Amino acid sequence: MEELPDILREVEACRICRDNPMAGSARLPHEPRPVCVASASARILIAGQAPGLRVHESGIPFADASGDRLRDWLGVDDAVFHDRERIAIVPMGFCFPGYDERGSDLPPRRECRLAWRDRIMAAMPRIELVVAIGRHAQRYHLADRCRPTVTETVSAWRAISAETSCPRVLPLPHPSWRNSAWLKRNPWFATELLPFLRGEVARLTR
Repeated sequence: MEELPDILREVEACRICRDNPMAGSARLPHEPRPVCVASASARILIAGQAPGLRVHESGIPFADASGDRLRDWLGVDDAVFHDRERIAIVPMGFCFPGYDERGSDLPPRRECRLAWRDRIMAAMPRIELVVAIGRHAQRYHLADRCRPTVTETVSAWRAISAETSCPRVLPLPHPSWRNSAWLKRNPWFATELLPFLRGEVARLTR
């Protein structure tokens, strides 16, 4: 098995999207700055989408309002959240992908999944819980268990958490402020899913 520190050094030096993008994909429009926090001892994996501009500038994952909401969902403070020995944060794309013509973040680059994800997952054998945030992470970690929409997938969290093991997968919507209306329309998320999530996180970060 590959050693995780060796893989992470390769990730830090990765320039695939800038220098050798996949066929049909544009070159990354800025200097890559991969954001990937992992350790072989972590028992929880936060599998997000891709860094936004603020995270690209700081190099710190979820260093924004979405991160504040996510930490509240998990029931942890900054110290626990950023303790890589307990929580790994490995997005589907490691670099900020840029904006589309409407000013929204582009999807995670496909190159990351192909070059790195399977290798990193294999090098983190102690992961017991994957928090799969958003469609791209859910497609990877759930495969055919992924429902047609994020809402349907998250709504099926009980069945999914029961069906998956080693690691268990728990799907979440993105904690962006843009999803505030979704949270109001789906009160079960706060009253049913979050208590379960916080209990699992507390158990695995002791």
